[in-house]
Amino acid sequence: HRKAPMHLKELLGGKGANLAEMTSVLRLPAPPGFTITTDACTAYLESGWPDSIDAEISLQVAALETQMGRVLGDGSDPLLVSVRSGAKFSMPGMMDTILNLGLNDRSVRGLATVTGNARFAYDSYRRFISMYGRVVLGIGAECFDSLLDAARSRAGASVDAEIPAADLQELCAEYTRMVRARTGKAFPQDPALQLRGAVEAVFRSWNGARAIAYRNREHISHTLGTAVNVQVMVFGNRDANSGTGVGF
Repeated sequence: HRKAPMHLKELLGGKGANLAEMTSVLRLPAPPGFTITTDACTAYLESGWPDSIDAEISLQVAALETQMGRVLGDGSDPLLVSVRSGAKFSMPGMMDTILNLGLNDRSVRGLATVTGNARFAYDSYRRFISMYGRVVLGIGAECFDSLLDAARSRAGASVDAEIPAADLQELCAEYTRMVRARTGKAFPQDPALQLRGAVEAVFRSWNGARAIAYRNREHISHTLGTAVNVQVMVFGNRDANSGTGVGF
């Protein structure tokens, strides 16, 4: 007898269990994805990256690509995913979400072509580079913010949404140059490496200072670990009719 997803919160985390419930039991039109379990997190924290996990992630990514008819990092019609943490108990602010994973110098052009919207594509890419740079590579937000502020004033824009496509394209190049200068390495272009970096960052966030302080205050066990949710992207910055928010 298969357990309902809501009984697997310890393994899938609250978010993963709810998503599994929405997509399987309730059959709601939620974007497809997969959850890397809390067991993988505790194994990682104890003894490093588990040997078997790469093959399992590849399998799940391939299934997602088949389902969506798109491929991560593809130059013509790329699949993009979001990566989020999700522990058994909700822990606000534990880990920043990484959006638009799968974008690189090549796939951003495919996104621009397939959507007919270069501004949206390069806006999505600059968001991804800055999120990944902050969360995974540990680069201070101010490094990205100062470049964004300069681009905004160069374009004479009062808000980010007014920065034109060509300026955003240049901003992405500035971001990647800055990442190389700060880390000594190029911004990762391979989606498999991007995903591994993001998953490790989620695992590490379980032992971040904010997370530990929150668990101490709420009397939550430190041994539970967090799951990682990888889900097909839905865009909040596509046009004036798209947005994002949190529902309770």
